[in-house]
Amino acid sequence: MSDTEQHCKKIKTELKELGQRLGGLRDACGYEREEFAEKLGISLETLTAYEDTGFDIPISVLMQAARICQVDMAVLLTGSSTHLNTYQVVRAGEGRIVDRFPGYHFEDLAYNYHNKVMQPLLVTLETADEPAKLVTHGGQEFNYVVAGKVILVFEDKEIELDVGDSVYFNPQIPHGQRCGSSTSAVFVTIITD
Repeated sequence: MSDTEQHCKKIKTELKELGQRLGGLRDACGYEREEFAEKLGISLETLTAYEDTGFDIPISVLMQAARICQVDMAVLLTGSSTHLNTYQVVRAGEGRIVDRFPGYHFEDLAYNYHNKVMQPLLVTLETADEPAKLVTHGGQEFNYVVAGKVILVFEDKEIELDVGDSVYFNPQIPHGQRCGSSTSAVFVTIITD
């Protein structure tokens, strides 16, 4: 098996485990799928797909599920509970890896902080010719580019963001990011619910 095939298999396994944790959390909180889907504002079919595969679950859905069940989102992302409530230092390269979407690499920069009101992530976008996949979620979102060029697709607009550029926006409007440079692009995103 090639390295790429092994990596794809690992991501598929991690995504399936994420879906299982979402279903387990729902069950532990005493919700039937229909009721939980309604609370999350998604269809029963969508929740079923998330729980069965773990694929393509928006961060906002994970944050909302964690809030509904009164647990830290790290429980869903990692399967471990958080403990810190004063501060957490995450050294360079030591963020908790969260692989959720092909072409995106997420590092949770506050994975062990309890009761977060925002979710900081370091996101690496691989170069790709595919258009950005548009998503929506509640709360607010902030992006700050630290390497390369990020193209923020916001409804029908494309906004180029270079190193040092930032954007704060309403994520209830369809949006997505894609790499706009010949090498990977890296940005920090902070999402609130």
